[in-house]
Amino acid sequence: MPRKREVDKRLIIPDPKYKDALVARFVNGLMRRGKKSLAESILYNSFDIIGRRVQEEPLKVFHKAVDNVRPLIQVKSRRVGGATYQVPVEVRPDRRTSLAIRWLIQYAKDRPEKSMEAKLAGELLDAFNHRGGAIKKREDTHRMAEANKAFAHYRW
Repeated sequence: MPRKREVDKRLIIPDPKYKDALVARFVNGLMRRGKKSLAESILYNSFDIIGRRVQEEPLKVFHKAVDNVRPLIQVKSRRVGGATYQVPVEVRPDRRTSLAIRWLIQYAKDRPEKSMEAKLAGELLDAFNHRGGAIKKREDTHRMAEANKAFAHYRW
């Protein structure tokens, strides 16, 4: 984090198939060891699975799933005197999306299905229907912030 100036945000090029920046961000989050084409194929195949299971546009299901997982508030540790308090703070819009993408991928990996395409499709459909691991993580984050609302005056 530089002291002199603000860091420029990198421009994310929309993905080639859907021309969508959020899909490109998701592919970048899914990518391991620079294998972008593999990450794209995993996501596109999971979109095909979603299209077969639900009679809706897979891209709309994807956007709704990410919106459902985005957290509004979270807790941050703040040291005051000798004690550390969990202070609830609002989440910046860019970080909301990043957390949602990270949680969706993390909980998709933990699912019992065979292939990553099926795991990701299952987690996206669960998030679309307000259930699943990523939604539970968001609810836990909100519950933690609600429980520590008394320390909100330590916000900086």
